[in-house]
Amino acid sequence: MVIIMKIAIGNDRNGIDYKNKLLAHLKTFGHEVINCGTDENFPADYPVHAEKVGRLVANNECDFGIVICATGEGVTIAANKIKNIRAGLAYDDEVTKLMRMHNNANVIAFGQDFMKYEDVERRVEIFLNTDFDGGYHCTRIQQLKDLEDGKPIKQTPILNPEHKHIKGQ
Repeated sequence: MVIIMKIAIGNDRNGIDYKNKLLAHLKTFGHEVINCGTDENFPADYPVHAEKVGRLVANNECDFGIVICATGEGVTIAANKIKNIRAGLAYDDEVTKLMRMHNNANVIAFGQDFMKYEDVERRVEIFLNTDFDGGYHCTRIQQLKDLEDGKPIKQTPILNPEHKHIKGQ
């Protein structure tokens, strides 16, 4: 069963092609998609478009956001400047899944010049269909909120000092 979502998508001129393909793709599932990006093939400031997406998501006017530029880095940085936005660059399928599961990311970013469209489309589906795990990850999300508010944060107590890092945790 597909859950219908409201999704904001923004881009500079380097993301027009992928944005238009994703708009069509997402609409085939019934999602409402708000175009916050440029459609003009001349220089556009990526922070302007990433901000529009971020504000719609942060204000709960959209469920999720997608941002696209040439590398994905600029729009990721810009979106993350908006309070309550957790944007991640989806450079890998497993990373895309983990950014939702562990970081409760609400904006996904892509670099049109460095990613194949098929990978981008697949990662959007992974992103939209993965839930936040909650649990101890909530502590980290709260720490991120505290950082946004200028509050100091501390390392949480280590409950199991023998715990070894496992890839993806």
